[in-house]
Amino acid sequence: MTVAVPNPTVQPVKKSVLVRAPRAVAFDVFTANMGAWWPMVSHHIGPAACADVRIEPRAGGRWFERGVDSSECDWGHVLAWEPPARVVLAWQLNAQFAHDPTMQSEVEVRFTALDAERTQVELEHRGLEVYGADAAAMHDIFSSPNGWGGMLEHYAEVASARQAQAGA
Repeated sequence: MTVAVPNPTVQPVKKSVLVRAPRAVAFDVFTANMGAWWPMVSHHIGPAACADVRIEPRAGGRWFERGVDSSECDWGHVLAWEPPARVVLAWQLNAQFAHDPTMQSEVEVRFTALDAERTQVELEHRGLEVYGADAAAMHDIFSSPNGWGGMLEHYAEVASARQAQAGA
């Protein structure tokens, strides 16, 4: 007799970063200016070089990349839009990093004001069980220095610099 072994629960990837900018600026740079900090050269799925990464600012809005040739490739969509406190995105890329609307994990980003000039940004990528046998490998990819942690560090640098320029 063969006993089916359920996929073990894969822990979410959790990363956080301090942004030296007010909460509204931190939210805006993350959502409306993703192309300014996303590593588009290495982290894109379209056949054309990536020109921008966009999040349409509403629940149900698209999350996608736009190529230099104006082509578009969906990554997912917006599940919750609560500026400047929180955004939840459906990540609909499979283990080969191709758009697959039949699978979905979630990326939640929370923005907590520490004071008027600093924001704690916490990202959680959850639901990685959707990757089945590839779940542990995908967790490792998302947790790697080339994954969410490194991207959030670059995001914090861009958001902090934007605030410094605005204050100058």
